[in-house]
Parts: sequence; C-alpha cells; structure tokens
Amino acid sequence: MLLCLTLVCLLCAAILGGVYAMTYKPIQKANENILKASIGAVLPEGGSISEEKTAIFDGRTYTYYEQLSGDAVQAYAVKSATSGFGGRLELMVGVLPDGTVNNTRVISHSETPGLGAKCQTDERFLGQFRGLAPSKVIKLRNDGGDLDAITASTITSRAYTLAVSNAVEVVKSLKKEN
Repeated sequence: MLLCLTLVCLLCAAILGGVYAMTYKPIQKANENILKASIGAVLPEGGSISEEKTAIFDGRTYTYYEQLSGDAVQAYAVKSATSGFGGRLELMVGVLPDGTVNNTRVISHSETPGLGAKCQTDERFLGQFRGLAPSKVIKLRNDGGDLDAITASTITSRAYTLAVSNAVEVVKSLKKEN
C-alpha cells in the first residue's frame, strides 16, 4: 500500500512539474503582452517608453515607466496594487507630470464576476478617472471625495480609487526628488 501511494504521488508530481515547465514561458509572454498593452492604454500618444524603474512610496515599492519626448518626461505609467473584495487588484495608472490622471487600466483582479469585476468594464466608473485633475479628491463621495462608486461594489471601488491615488502620490514623490 505504501509503495503504491508513493508511486502515485511521484507520478502526479512528475506530471505537474512537466505541465509547469511547458506552460511557464507562454504564461510569462502573455503577462508581458498584458503589461505592454496596459502601459500603451494609459499613456498619451507618442514618445518613447523607458525601461522599468522602481520607486518607494509609503513603505511600498512601485514599478513605473516614463514616457519620454527627447529628454523631457511627458507622462508616467505606474503599476499600483491594493486589496479589493476578492483579493489583489492590480492597475496601471497613467499620470501626467502635473498630477492629472490620464487613464487607468486593470492588469489583474480577483473580484466577484458581475459586481466588482465591473471595475474593468463600467464606463461610468472608469470615465471618472480619465483626465482627473490634481485638484480633485481621489476618494469615493461616501468617503469625502469626488468619485462615484460602482453600484453594489463599494469595496472594489475603494480599492480602485486607493490604487489610483497611490499612483498619483508616487508621481508627486518622483517630481519632488527631481
């Protein structure tokens, strides 16, 4: 009995290891394509994109990219993540040097389908972030801010607005350093 269970476990481990080895590179390639598409979606047209850079803000490390026109920075694409209702919510946020949010895009989430998952598709919600001026408070109206939540998805909406707010603060901290 012990020998039989050991052989079954070894066989299953070998199969899982083989599947992992075969799918690792295609999954990495797909994730790179999602990242590139997200960067392109949140930045204005034109310019070249810098290599990946990191910044530390509020004790957390953020990845960002600069959109350059010559030597001048036109915009930043900041990867920002928070915890939503269903788990990790990861966004790419395009921020202009003056702190204006150019656009946002969900990279990955584990929110409830039909509710929190609307953070990817609800144009009424997403449209609030396009061109969001630095003078606006990036919080939900219920929390004293200027933004409306997704209906029945307050936790996801709070997480989304927090991720955007964190990205804007990262860009402000980068501007202070320069």
